[in-house]
Amino acid sequence: MSDVSDALDVFAGDQQLTQDWLGGLTANSALPVSVLARLITVAVEELPDHTSSWLTRYPLDRERTALLVASPNTAHRLEVAENPSADVDELALLARDPELRVRWVYAVLVGEFGRRIPDGALEILAGDREVKIRRMAAQPSLSLPVRARLAEDADASVRAVALTAELWPQLPAAVREALLADPEPQVQDAIAKLLPGEPEPLPEPEPAVRVQDSNRYVRSEAAQDPEVPTALALQLAEDPDDYVRLCLSMREDLTEEQRSAIAYVVPHGYHMAPSWIEERGHEPDVARRAAASGHVLLRRSIARQRHLPADVVDRLAEDEDFFVRLTLCESCDEAPHELVLEMYTYWHGLKWSFLRHHPNFARPGLARFADHPNPRLRRAALDDPEAGPELVLRLIDDPEVGSWARTDPRLPSEELHRYLGVPGYAMGAAANPALPPATMHRLLDLAGVANPSGTR
Repeated sequence: MSDVSDALDVFAGDQQLTQDWLGGLTANSALPVSVLARLITVAVEELPDHTSSWLTRYPLDRERTALLVASPNTAHRLEVAENPSADVDELALLARDPELRVRWVYAVLVGEFGRRIPDGALEILAGDREVKIRRMAAQPSLSLPVRARLAEDADASVRAVALTAELWPQLPAAVREALLADPEPQVQDAIAKLLPGEPEPLPEPEPAVRVQDSNRYVRSEAAQDPEVPTALALQLAEDPDDYVRLCLSMREDLTEEQRSAIAYVVPHGYHMAPSWIEERGHEPDVARRAAASGHVLLRRSIARQRHLPADVVDRLAEDEDFFVRLTLCESCDEAPHELVLEMYTYWHGLKWSFLRHHPNFARPGLARFADHPNPRLRRAALDDPEAGPELVLRLIDDPEVGSWARTDPRLPSEELHRYLGVPGYAMGAAANPALPPATMHRLLDLAGVANPSGTR
């Protein structure tokens, strides 16, 4: 390793390489905590522009999360709160952060990204001195005793949001009486929703009335409503509104003959799946019926299911509609490798590159595309799990693919270290997860980044 350090020493003071090293390290997913601790001391203005808010995207484990939560830099604590991979238990310390901005961001995002809410976190937020944080803490999972405390909060908006049907009967009689006499309209509105004696809802109009309503949205709801008899709903087949006819055409109870007789118009762009597919599309019989339909939107809708029977996947993979096949690749884990690869290669939508992360994308044999004229396929070659370092070296000078090759951990060590000193290549080399921690520290030394702990 001393030979490596000596070789790197000749680049000390090279500002462009320094920028490349720092930018590359922010993208290196394998930083030890000791390296991360040094890197976060670099001022934002000293990093390349593209690294802005890099800590919101960096993969975090418990130890890395703890480092950022304890950072004296408010920006670091804000960014770790926004990072979906942050450890939730370490993150809970932000509920007591001295900065209001940090506590607020944590309160807003505490349950986002599918995060588990740590025990006690909402209770801490519910005791915050700031009204907006106490109000945000009144979530469904907040314990009833703490919610009861908020029902007596000094702020009316907090009292209102704390009240629930489950809490009301458990409040002491004196508290209920005080709330009933509360002069604040928002508290009274909240109570009115909890107590009996509200005006009876108006009866639902008869189906025949809804089908003939002058409002297109009323008719469209009737067209989709399974409670509206099929024969009555079919009167809307001649409706002058395209959307109403489209809603009718996707009813579950129609035969394919009835469906095809409706002059519906398939809209461009996103569409809502009908409720019967949203609710029961996971059922094999429902999936098979939708996949076999002549209605393209039913086929596109069922293709959104994450899991589908093998015969349904096979049928949809051969569908004549491009967006049925594309939706299958975007949503279904069982979409076939060949189709996923085809869509990745030729689709020009904004999310084409996300298809590389499909469970069926990376397969042995992709290395055969290393010399393909399509750069997307040359990039795919690097996803061959059985390819070795020779493939990486073959693509490393490729003007369109080389940047990914330089971050590939299969890159031989001697080449990886050599590229750290090559302009245009150094950033990718610094981002390579195979880079030894000692080399990472040496790059920071040469960049003039302090190492108070002396850790290597």
